[in-house]
Amino acid sequence: MHKRIPVAVDGSRTSEVALGEALDLAGRGAQLRAVHVVGSPYNYPDALYGQVTGDLEPVRREWREAGEEILARAAASARARRVAADSTLLESDERRVGAAVVEAAQRWGADLIVVGPHGQRGLDWLLLGSVPEGVARTAPVSVLLVRGGTR
Repeated sequence: MHKRIPVAVDGSRTSEVALGEALDLAGRGAQLRAVHVVGSPYNYPDALYGQVTGDLEPVRREWREAGEEILARAAASARARRVAADSTLLESDERRVGAAVVEAAQRWGADLIVVGPHGQRGLDWLLLGSVPEGVARTAPVSVLLVRGGTR
């Protein structure tokens, strides 16, 4: 029986499915933590190659606010299912979302990480790699990879 389960959420349909699976598991007596990672706008190609000038802090704030909304929706889903859950918003300047999820899980003492195929496509996927792949490769605990099918 798992006792501490973080679930990575990004607002995509597939992360909602992963959250549902994590809620099912947590409903059996485990603690649940929704985790959202915000990258840095300074690390995107246009910023890296000098094509974007000016202050990107408003973008960073918007991304944080969007992440907080995603976590609030996850908390509402947990309340609706009567599952006690908390959440954490992480920032990753290195743009390695999977590594940030694994590090947070380790600090929390997680024994299972739940992750779905997150909403990365195209250039983001090419530059960042697959979040679930990164988590599965580096996690020192079990990882539940949830497919994005219907629930």
